[in-house]
Amino acid sequence: MNPYQKKKRWKLFLLMFAALIGAASVFYSDFFVKKMESEEATQFILWVKVAEQRMQMYDNEQLSEVFETIKKNNKMDVIITKTDGSIYLWDGLDTTKTLYPDNKTKQYDSLYFARQLSKMKEQHQPAKMKGINDEELIAYYKDSSILTQLRLFPYIQLGVIALFLIIAYVGFSAARRAERDQEFVGMAKETAHQLGTPISSLMAWVELIKTRFDAEEDPLVAEMENDIQRLEIIADRFSKIGSKPILEDHVVHAIINGFVQYFKVRTSDKINFVLTGDKQVRAMLSAPLFDWVIENLLKNAVNAIDNDGTITINIIENLVKEEVLIDITDTGKGIPRSKFDTIFQPGYTTRKRGWGLGLTLTKRIVENYHRGQIFLKDSEIGKGTTFRIILKSSITYEPTTNTGIPNVV
Repeated sequence: MNPYQKKKRWKLFLLMFAALIGAASVFYSDFFVKKMESEEATQFILWVKVAEQRMQMYDNEQLSEVFETIKKNNKMDVIITKTDGSIYLWDGLDTTKTLYPDNKTKQYDSLYFARQLSKMKEQHQPAKMKGINDEELIAYYKDSSILTQLRLFPYIQLGVIALFLIIAYVGFSAARRAERDQEFVGMAKETAHQLGTPISSLMAWVELIKTRFDAEEDPLVAEMENDIQRLEIIADRFSKIGSKPILEDHVVHAIINGFVQYFKVRTSDKINFVLTGDKQVRAMLSAPLFDWVIENLLKNAVNAIDNDGTITINIIENLVKEEVLIDITDTGKGIPRSKFDTIFQPGYTTRKRGWGLGLTLTKRIVENYHRGQIFLKDSEIGKGTTFRIILKSSITYEPTTNTGIPNVV
């Protein structure tokens, strides 16, 4: 199992653990909510019974004191209506709105009472009671503000915890990524430094061979020089890691063709290379780094082909978006769809001795250094794979208003 798959499993485990904690929190809060609902229902029934007795024995001062005590401890809003639906009494609602027309300092807001009564009907079953002269009345109530807040509390709590975890995860990931990048940059620059001495020695040995054996025109010596030049390019690539590369205007076809000509000589004769498409389109490139992109993709394509096959590179210009599209297609074994999202992650490889860094570096070079895109366009088991690179064209096109019809003056 590669490190990315382990990391993915750990993320899944932590997500499930967080979901379990969240569910337990909601369940525990729901237990208290139901308990409080039961207590408020009991308190409401008590309020109704005392109110009923008070209305039937309104001249009993002791009962009035008991009712006032219960009323002060009541945290619920209550509305009593007649059987025809008209409001008879209320308790706990907004004191600036009143039922009594003799109080000139307050106004009765009928819409307010209608809204409150509608909420009460939605939340709880009403209780029947008798008023003065045994008049039939109906009492309604709604949840207290404390109970309402308690219902929302677990969700607010989960939201705060989730926000904290997201911020912490993003912060730690950014710090870890910066640390990993720094280590990678240091290793790359040290590799470039270490390659410098043997490359210089190889160049000197080649010159000595030319002089001693009169091999100026020998094709084998020429290929040795090409390989040494390639080593110089590789060292230059590593030295550029971590630094902002200089992008220059290049013909895309020429850059790709140069590497294909070098690479196919060092590959099996059974693999056919085909370079097609626009030969004039241009883009801003760092030639050594973009060479690295093509090298990684072609090496992967060669490794995907068991015996004989074809690797096709097609260069397309999108005039509307002013983009250069580069499709690299092989006739290899293909990539399963379950791996589409992981192929650019560090550690992904299909080879026993591979490090799984080629596509990771490729993605970084294209997206971070060239401000382009690279993705797996299509792949089918047993038929092949296509990668697509998208670069910004360095050629801009101005819309023309010329209709081809000469103006008559």
